[in-house]
Amino acid sequence: MENSTMLGSFADPETLAGQFGVTEGMKTADFGSGSGHLGIAVAKRVGKDGIVYAYDIMESALEAIRGRASALGLANIDARRANLEVAGSTGLPDGSVDLVWMALILFQSQKKADIVREARRILKPGARMIIIDWIKGGGGLGPPDELRTDEETMKGLIVAEGFELFNRANTDSFHYMMTFKKI
Repeated sequence: MENSTMLGSFADPETLAGQFGVTEGMKTADFGSGSGHLGIAVAKRVGKDGIVYAYDIMESALEAIRGRASALGLANIDARRANLEVAGSTGLPDGSVDLVWMALILFQSQKKADIVREARRILKPGARMIIIDWIKGGGGLGPPDELRTDEETMKGLIVAEGFELFNRANTDSFHYMMTFKKI
């Protein structure tokens, strides 16, 4: 399943992007962008002086976001293929990004800490990272419960990588959202 398609069917990307605290001119990174529902919403908010680096391992997803961005006249989305479990795979310099978000990708990886480390590397000091993932024990739609990570375990993993919890919310009845600050 593609993360942004799943997210788009539950929570409105425009509403979520509004909760990200995005302002014009920000440099942002979408880890596991899928076809870019959230990336498109954020690109509108960062404006022509900002950028959304959209990362996915699937070239088909990147082509979809490029096509959607082009159709909407958004020139501030830079869609790039990357294996986010590999250090330096984003190709961005250390401390160059204001915000990273990961919507429904960490449940798919056995190397969550590696992905978080890459986000930390590219984030500016004091910058934020947003995690949206499946509620464990939520049942219903989505991945099997054994692939989901409960919020406390996720929080512990991220805090261990040099972040502090900034804010926590549910996006809908299936997902939680945690915002962390790089320390």
